[in-house]
Amino acid sequence: MHRLAPALLARLARARPWAPVPRRGAAASGEEEPFVFPEYEPEQSEVEATAAAAAAAAAAAAAAPPRREPGRERRERRERQERGAAGQPDSSVPPSGVSCSGCGAELQCCDGAAPGFVPAEKYQSLSEGPAGAAGLRGAVCQRCWLLAHYGRALRLQLPPEQHRLVVSAALRRPPRHGRGPLLLYLLDVLELPDPVLPQLPGLLGPDVPAAGLLVVGNKVDLLPADSPGHLGRLRQRVAAACAQAGLRGAPLVDVRLVSAKTGFGLEGLVSRLQRSWKCAGDVYLLGATNSGKSTLFNTLLRSDYCKSRAPDAVDRATVSPWPGTTLNLLKFPIINPTCDRIFRRQERLKEEATKTEDQLSSEERKYLNHLKKQGYLVGRVGRTFQRQKSSPVVDFDPDMLSYSIDEDPRHSPRKHEEREEFTHNEVKDARWCFDTPGIVKENCVLNLLTEKEVKLVLPTCAIIPRTFILKPGMVLFLAALGRVDYLQGEKPAWFSVVASNLLPVHIATLTNADAIYEKHAGQELLKVPMGGEERMKEFPPLVPQDITLEGIGTTEAVADIKLSSAGWVAVTAHAEEKLLLRAYTPKGTALVVREPPLLPYVSTIRGARIAGTAAYRTKKPPSLVENLKTTGRK
Repeated sequence: MHRLAPALLARLARARPWAPVPRRGAAASGEEEPFVFPEYEPEQSEVEATAAAAAAAAAAAAAAPPRREPGRERRERRERQERGAAGQPDSSVPPSGVSCSGCGAELQCCDGAAPGFVPAEKYQSLSEGPAGAAGLRGAVCQRCWLLAHYGRALRLQLPPEQHRLVVSAALRRPPRHGRGPLLLYLLDVLELPDPVLPQLPGLLGPDVPAAGLLVVGNKVDLLPADSPGHLGRLRQRVAAACAQAGLRGAPLVDVRLVSAKTGFGLEGLVSRLQRSWKCAGDVYLLGATNSGKSTLFNTLLRSDYCKSRAPDAVDRATVSPWPGTTLNLLKFPIINPTCDRIFRRQERLKEEATKTEDQLSSEERKYLNHLKKQGYLVGRVGRTFQRQKSSPVVDFDPDMLSYSIDEDPRHSPRKHEEREEFTHNEVKDARWCFDTPGIVKENCVLNLLTEKEVKLVLPTCAIIPRTFILKPGMVLFLAALGRVDYLQGEKPAWFSVVASNLLPVHIATLTNADAIYEKHAGQELLKVPMGGEERMKEFPPLVPQDITLEGIGTTEAVADIKLSSAGWVAVTAHAEEKLLLRAYTPKGTALVVREPPLLPYVSTIRGARIAGTAAYRTKKPPSLVENLKTTGRK
């Protein structure tokens, strides 16, 4: 038998003795009530002790500060990070002369609002080692750290003109190796017509020794294929934008379409650079903010375009949706494409083109499936020239495993890993690929938004078109950033929204549209901007612009109404049907009517009509993997 615990025995001893309890009607029969365990009654001393303990606990709880939830603490910490830099500056310490490996700004601890700030205590711990200021090499500033680990941006006191000055000074450097640089201009195809492209001839003045210009249209993976051959049509749109900006003839080398994020078209871009440009001079990545230059820089860093040791010696650039992430020049050395290297690279590409998705490893298939969810066009960027890494040598000390019973185990100190550096002979004649700061776009709605709002507005995965059929007198809201009114027309028309999937679209009538905007702007219904009435007091009002269009058919859009960088609405109407529309964007932002439209057949990418509404069900086209043999199965 199990022994009863002493405490239980003491309770039983203090309990009242039990006695049979007669049941109702059982007196005559002489039956007795079955045993019922009596209720425990504590002694008076126990009652007093319990009451005293409860009173003491209540007093302690009243005196102690209220316990905060972990979620609240995390929110307060994030708010502190948003308000400004954490850590104290030290104005007595001069700048280091070492660049941040994430954004290129000079590391310093003097001014927390200036680029390249590192808290004074962290700065001293890195620079007080035997290497001195060189110990900061490979470190990142506080801004890049928050962007990379928390996705949060610090607002810096950096005027937009400084970005342009850095780019202009870099382009006007004296030619190296007897030849000027190749300019790789990256534009966002969603932003066509590109607002910075017309400014490029001004940057390429007579004193700029540029040897050529290669224009690359980025983010094609975000756009669905509205018809066969849509990539060729997109390339023609980019070439037409270049010609309209005055870029034609000898300076323009080629026009390419890529996705720096999913890798689509990048192997072809590397082959094009190695065939035509070879290693004749340096290469500069140019473009507007948020065009994807840093993402392309990181992808080329891990491709056949850079030296085999570069990924181990050069840090990746900081990538963020916040405009103007890169503040100065970042670079990696370009590999010399000898005949042997080009041959080996072509052999690798031919071998990979014969593989099917089933022949890939589980990790490669998992990564491809992840990219398919991100974009419609996916590519595989491999490496032919990889440096063989030596296996690490493990120092084993058996004495470290022996300790007496009254001693704690001793842990060997972690050895400091030496950072790889290029030797002088490796880089003395090297050609470099530079990532430059983005040129700030003027009249852009992103300049009016907060960090959280920018993340909702900029699309980061494949855009799913949303189509609505509107009658005259109906209104379409794209969040609180844009509005399109259908004022006059004889027949219904189709309005296809191409914007971030996180931005809400609402349909209303002209009679209540103003009331809906006044009530829900800044609230959850319209979502962006966010922050309620206080946020909307500082947000500029919507400004109208009348637009007249004439339809060309029920399957082909006549024009795109581009609501700054928030997205666009493709309008499809019956043939020869005249429409009078009124579009709104925030004051100070650009509203563009794009003719011809970028995706003229986008209204056909839709499902069935949702009964009782103006909306159609959405439909997502399948993704395509480049340089991979299809199996032919559905």
